[in-house]
Amino acid sequence: MTREVAVLGAGLHPWGKWGRSFVEYGTVAARAALADAGLDWTDVESVVGANTVRCGYPGHVAGATFTQALGRQGARVTSVYAACASGAQAVDTARAQILAGLAEVVLVVGADAAPKGFFAPAGGERPDDPDWLRFRVLGATNPAYFALAARRRMHLHGDTVEDFAQVKVKNAAAGAANPHARYRTAVSAGQVAASPVVADPLRLLDICATSDGAAALVLTSTAFARRQGVRDPVRIRAVSTVTPQYPRTVPDLPDIATDSAAAVEPPALGFRASVVRAAYEEAALGPEDLSLAEVYDLSTALELDWYEDLGLCPAGEGAKLLREGATTLGGRIPVNPSGGLASFGEAVPAQAIAQVYELVQQLRGRAGDRRIPGARAGITANQGLFGHASSVVVVR
Repeated sequence: MTREVAVLGAGLHPWGKWGRSFVEYGTVAARAALADAGLDWTDVESVVGANTVRCGYPGHVAGATFTQALGRQGARVTSVYAACASGAQAVDTARAQILAGLAEVVLVVGADAAPKGFFAPAGGERPDDPDWLRFRVLGATNPAYFALAARRRMHLHGDTVEDFAQVKVKNAAAGAANPHARYRTAVSAGQVAASPVVADPLRLLDICATSDGAAALVLTSTAFARRQGVRDPVRIRAVSTVTPQYPRTVPDLPDIATDSAAAVEPPALGFRASVVRAAYEEAALGPEDLSLAEVYDLSTALELDWYEDLGLCPAGEGAKLLREGATTLGGRIPVNPSGGLASFGEAVPAQAIAQVYELVQQLRGRAGDRRIPGARAGITANQGLFGHASSVVVVR
């Protein structure tokens, strides 16, 4: 039995700071996805919403909220929260429903209205919440963790702030050609170096913003796609959401300490690499089969980590791969041809879905000036709080 499902439609609401409700953003993206699929809202048998905890009770029940906004018509509904992996888990939930025969047409929607500045934990006194504790005990915002990871690369691999700046230069160039991106201006390495220090060694232009935005997909069975006359649809072949293994010897959001490796050796693969490995194994392909990748560039330095976790190069050679031009548009394996979070910013429940949107458009040959000729397979990767991460493989 095939595990593939077809992506019949894909839609985005542009990223930015719009000052409106996440519901408005999500319904715009949903209607765009339905129009792209050539389907009516009444054709949808199930809706899976990726939740946003910042937008009150409606955000906690996003699936029902979007269903109400689009017009209640009896569809099955599910709401999913998994931090930055919420969108991918929503995709996985929709895929499971299709493969189980519970629905043939599923709408997946994620949208957010993000705060200005950086993300902070929800309000209230919660001393049993590690995310709350890291702010109260350490005063450690997200950029502080990004900076620690950047310093680790510099210490282990000899990366430089100039290497990090080139990631921003690359992604800004791609984002300048993306009509849905928030930031659509090319950036020079000098501009990165001249931007204010946020968390040493990272500067303002090394770190992604928080944004409003939305993304949606219409997923169907491959049989339904054929009945619609789509003989060669873009297909989701794998979704990985595996958890870390003990012991975990590198601190990560929101951890403030590591597991001890005194009695047990660390696993052969780190957490991010294990998420990607599971996706490769399910899809029965490897890094050599990829045409492109969309990864979670919370900071410029973190993108270099993903190169290695994806197996695009050996450990420690991410900066070398970048310097060679392999990950730029026109390179051997373009990474973040959408412009990445550097150009979009974080709209948490939407971004993993938006990554899939970019792969779909690239594999369809509809990415405009960012088009990767002959693209046949792509992978996404992102990571969030509490060991939530995801990787999606899309093929044609």
